Amino acid sequence: MTPEEGYARTQAWREERLKEGWRAVGRKIGFTNRRIWPLYGVYEPIWGTVFDQTLLFATDGTCLVPLEGLSQPRIEPEICFKLKAAPRTADPAHLAECIEWMAHSIEIVQCAQAGWKTTLAECTAQNGLHGKLIVGTPAPLRDWQDLPDVEIVLKKEGREVDRGVGANVLDSPLLALAHLVKLEKLEAGEIISTGTLTDAHPVARGETWSTEIHGLDVEGLNVLFR
Repeated sequence: MTPEEGYARTQAWREERLKEGWRAVGRKIGFTNRRIWPLYGVYEPIWGTVFDQTLLFATDGTCLVPLEGLSQPRIEPEICFKLKAAPRTADPAHLAECIEWMAHSIEIVQCAQAGWKTTLAECTAQNGLHGKLIVGTPAPLRDWQDLPDVEIVLKKEGREVDRGVGANVLDSPLLALAHLVKLEKLEAGEIISTGTLTDAHPVARGETWSTEIHGLDVEGLNVLFR
């Protein structure tokens, strides 16, 4: 199977979900963090669809997240954007003008292959490994040039597990969005999550994970898994 055949499989699966009443609300971009490419053997970004059935909004920075039905779930701290206009080009300044708001987000990814030993084609065939997207409190994007310096600290039960910066995702979350714009036609209203700033870490029911974020006027998130 090729990556293109994988996307075709996901498209067929996506159409079935839409027939069932699911609603597409945005996209996720995966493998924008070059640091983790050697860990998974996938060396280019992928994308998938975010649905109303997989989207969660945190309340006061906290979200209860069910893991039922997810295969080997892992947590990824990210930055997401909501578009107020459809981008015409991938120019960063133009993209910044197309953004209604930004937010700190957490994606829960999943993988059907044992031990997360996967391939690019298998990733594209699994809707970009998307499981769920948790979105924090929206905030204005004040200066897109600050995004590479944003720092996120990921904690499990209050203990630091990992940390990363915005520059890890194709040099900036906005440039990760630009990459997707070159591949796909995006529409106003879509929520786009731009890839993990850290490695993806396994999660399980009963665990509490949290993030601290520095360099943006937004708060971290607390996620309780059940």
